[in-house]
Amino acid sequence: MGGWSLAKQEERHVATIDDIARDLGVSKTTVSRAISGKGRLSAATREKVLAYIKAHNYRPNAVAKGLAQSKTYNLGLVLPVELMEGETSFSQACMSGICEVASARDYDVVISMVSDRDTVQMERLINRRKVDGLIVSRSTVDSPVVDLLKEREFPFITVGYTPDTTLLTVDNENRRACQDITRQLLDRGLRHLVLLGGEENHYITQERRMGFEEAHCQAGAPLSQAQMFHELRDIETTRQAVDAALKQGTDCLVCMDDFICYLALVLLRERQVSIPDEVSIVSFYDSRRLEYNTPPIASLWFDAKALGRRACQMLLDQLAGESPESEVLPGYEIRWRESVR
Repeated sequence: MGGWSLAKQEERHVATIDDIARDLGVSKTTVSRAISGKGRLSAATREKVLAYIKAHNYRPNAVAKGLAQSKTYNLGLVLPVELMEGETSFSQACMSGICEVASARDYDVVISMVSDRDTVQMERLINRRKVDGLIVSRSTVDSPVVDLLKEREFPFITVGYTPDTTLLTVDNENRRACQDITRQLLDRGLRHLVLLGGEENHYITQERRMGFEEAHCQAGAPLSQAQMFHELRDIETTRQAVDAALKQGTDCLVCMDDFICYLALVLLRERQVSIPDEVSIVSFYDSRRLEYNTPPIASLWFDAKALGRRACQMLLDQLAGESPESEVLPGYEIRWRESVR
């Protein structure tokens, strides 16, 4: 008898909506309405269903819960296709923070890869109602992703600065941090800094460049357009910029992110340029491959995981009917290492 009783309890623990409806003699729709609190249902019937659920330790699975509440319990994370070509450290850390918060709130995360020309994956998620909201991990000028989401009036948040104040965004203090580290480089006596940057249609590129320029202006240090290179996507475009910088007699290469910095390091080794004896080098974004380089590379550190957490929290708050406001998360660290003399 005792064995049968235990087996029966375990069966009740994994009960389905079908089981509850059968045992109580009601329809599955009635059970779903009692769980969601929506739809016409007498107080007595709702209490009967909820009492059964409590007594049998029933927890609706995500699919049943989603159907009852018209939710998928999925969030979409929109990532750039360039992620597969080396830009991984920031995206991985940010994604980790997003998944951590999503999991704690009973949500799963669905990845959608997009480019400036191809948003098919993301459109499928929306058209087939696979996700409740989207986190856009990169903010670009004239973004087809943002344009589509605004047109559809689909819930989303962008990670990174955008001048569109109608959007919900969360970002780090990129401009201020880049201004700070550049100013300190100038204070150290490095007078011919050369900026190696990424794609100019990315708002993060524009923000970091402005911080670089503002530091020169505040220090009264001359700065020409010849000291700033953009659209560096691969080893060849970076090679041209590094060679031009060395010809100018630069005393410090300032790289906008860890990927560009990694490419610059490869090229400096090819040319047997000593760091920091001949040229110093810094990055506006830190990563382990820079920390463990020989010599270790001076960099700006941001808590990308915290950024991902906050982005997910804000989107979920929006989906819950709240009205979160855009935020800039305070805090960064300048990590001085042996790559700067």
